[in-house]
Amino acid sequence: MTPRRRPTQRPIRLSAAPCDDEPAVKRRRARRIGLFGGSFNPAHEGHLHISQTALRALALDEIWWLVSPQNPLKSPRNMAPLTERVTSARALARDRRIKVSTFEVEHGLTFTADTVKALKRRFPCARFLWLMGADNLPGFTRWRRWAEIYRSVPIAIFARHPYAPRVYASVPSLRFIRRRIAPRRARRLADYAPPAWTFFHCRLHAASATAIRAAGLPRDLNRY
Repeated sequence: MTPRRRPTQRPIRLSAAPCDDEPAVKRRRARRIGLFGGSFNPAHEGHLHISQTALRALALDEIWWLVSPQNPLKSPRNMAPLTERVTSARALARDRRIKVSTFEVEHGLTFTADTVKALKRRFPCARFLWLMGADNLPGFTRWRRWAEIYRSVPIAIFARHPYAPRVYASVPSLRFIRRRIAPRRARRLADYAPPAWTFFHCRLHAASATAIRAAGLPRDLNRY
């Protein structure tokens, strides 16, 4: 008896709303899409917590988890293979509004500034915003063309222990302090012209990919 072949895992197709110059019958509201980039090494409940908070607080239609091929600021030593990280992300993304993508790999991209630029060019009518945890802020000025990221897309920052108290003292926050949007006005953050950013003092989640790797826990974290 011939064994059944396992179906190959197809990449999720990313899509956004059509442009305003298309016929009205095909026209619909521009979709608000959160971009959540990272190594997802592995994906964990903290990623899901931020994403679900963002969907509610920012009136987003979707969130795209952009699994990076290799973070240039991190050592590849403990980096799991891309396919393993994508698999863990897809297993964890239990909300159908969360799409897991290898856009950066498919387009040969490494730096966030280039990724945002490429996505805006590919989906000119989508309203993107960048999502990140507060733990990214201390080292954000090391990101390639970091100020360009702020000027390219609205940014929503979410509390991560123990970084939350230092958010407003970070270099990016001080540089763009006049462009901060209060959380109570941030529900339509995706509609603001950048630079525009906000910080959510949301419920903290203890999950950390670094701690998970250090503890030697399984990378399939659906049970944790």
